[in-house]
Amino acid sequence: MIKIPYGMSNFRAMREEGYLYVDKTMYIEKIENLNSKYLFFIRPRRFGKSLFLSTLENYYDINNEKDFEKLFGDLYIGKNPTKLKNSYMILKLNFSGLNTENKDQLKESFLLSVKNSINAFLNRYEGILENTEEIRKKIDQTTDINAVVMTLINAIEKAGKKIYLIIDEYDHFANDIIAMGDNEFYREIVRASGFVRDFYETLKIGTESVIDRIFITGISPIMLDDLTSGFNIALNVTMDLSLNEMLGFTEEEVEKVLEEVGIEEKEELIDNLRELYDGYKFNKNAKRRVYNPDMVLYFLAQYKNTGGYPEYLVDDNVKTDYGRLNRLTMNEENRALLERIIKEEGIVAEIVTKFSFDRMYDEEYFISLLFYMGLLTIKDSVYNVTKLVIPNYIIKTIFWEYFERKLKEENNIKYEIEEIAKATWQMAFQGEIKPFVEFISTNILRRLSNRDMVKFDEKYIKVILFSYLTISNVYRPISERETEEGYIDIYLERDIRIPDVKYEWLIELKYVKKSEKDKVEKIREEGIEQLKRYGESKGLQERKDVKQVLIIFIGKDEYQITEV
Repeated sequence: MIKIPYGMSNFRAMREEGYLYVDKTMYIEKIENLNSKYLFFIRPRRFGKSLFLSTLENYYDINNEKDFEKLFGDLYIGKNPTKLKNSYMILKLNFSGLNTENKDQLKESFLLSVKNSINAFLNRYEGILENTEEIRKKIDQTTDINAVVMTLINAIEKAGKKIYLIIDEYDHFANDIIAMGDNEFYREIVRASGFVRDFYETLKIGTESVIDRIFITGISPIMLDDLTSGFNIALNVTMDLSLNEMLGFTEEEVEKVLEEVGIEEKEELIDNLRELYDGYKFNKNAKRRVYNPDMVLYFLAQYKNTGGYPEYLVDDNVKTDYGRLNRLTMNEENRALLERIIKEEGIVAEIVTKFSFDRMYDEEYFISLLFYMGLLTIKDSVYNVTKLVIPNYIIKTIFWEYFERKLKEENNIKYEIEEIAKATWQMAFQGEIKPFVEFISTNILRRLSNRDMVKFDEKYIKVILFSYLTISNVYRPISERETEEGYIDIYLERDIRIPDVKYEWLIELKYVKKSEKDKVEKIREEGIEQLKRYGESKGLQERKDVKQVLIIFIGKDEYQITEV
């Protein structure tokens, strides 16, 4: 049985050890045919970037010619090889895990990272380069990063060879510095005579002789604007229409993966996978959306291992990555904007393709950063205006968890987890919703500050409800579920992990200010009428396990519940 390569990014190991590999090698041909040899391409974390780089490395490496058929024979590029296959020495740099405590520590760890990569390069190509020991000694004694790079460039030029330069996580240290909010630190290393800028200027000089091709990846275009004059040769192909599906799985690819790993319950599973992990689009004209590949493989690895749905629908590694959200919303403007996005489940904005650090906290820059992180994606474009939305249920839960934590911190909210769990189970198995509404009213709404009350409305309450419903993992809350009679405010669907939940819920939600309490009766009548119409919708009419309820919140300390 073919093995599921969750967490793997080594192309050779996957091909030699019987792991599943979704063929993306047709994109090697596509990127060779683009209008630049120096490419810049970004995608969210855990989206398959490192595996693609490993594929490039194995395809172009001059040392791998004898293994070409074994590694690529049955893949697209093996049947349609380009003229450049196995024609380069590969220099691979990775700038994750650097010490960002201060400028000196970062410079030292940056230099060490470059030296380690060059030493690995010298080991690999010892039979091609002359005097590798001499080169090693010279590099070891050099403390200037640019001199280190030039030493290697000169040695390769003497050998008459060309380099394919691959840079992974190019922006990792910059994102850490930005998250710390240290503007001066960032400017010192990237601008004017900063060592990072100097490093890229040296690479640019290298393209005049031995660096023939460059492929750079990361998760944001944060340094592109600041490096422009020093490194103005890279073409940003992040939103290139032809590369929309280069990383990530299309639905057809997911279906094929299910077949290859021997999963028979395909139809039901694909519906759940689509809801959980699909939805990403990186060009407004793209015809197809892609699934987060890491999340899909995580789910399938757990599913195959246990024979059922995983207890946690998202890998902790992904949640840790999105922990940056807290640091990016330290200022009031970003926090308010994020709350607006969570309430509306999207926003209209133009995506910025180059970031200037000075405008990091401008609205359009912050929204664009959420897009690059994979927290927002393109829905569509109307009249040349782009609508961005939350891509899938998993990312919604990340937003709801963020929202719940912020509410607790800012309003000193304390409660027992057992209390919310019990109230949710009473909804699920006894058909009683009052304990849950009472919990929200008593423990959350009544403790909100006046600042929170200013933005209070039905959507704000809905986000609060969703945030606390996800804690129990009993329901999958759906906002504005479409029926032929309109849109249901909240539909509580059984979570796939607890299929024996007895009751689902159709909820119409209303909010009335204390000063407008005289309108409650009219609103109640209208709400009941809406519920009745929704209940007669196709698919709901005959169901005895769907309970219908109208909840009216009056101010922050009163509520009315009417079951239909």
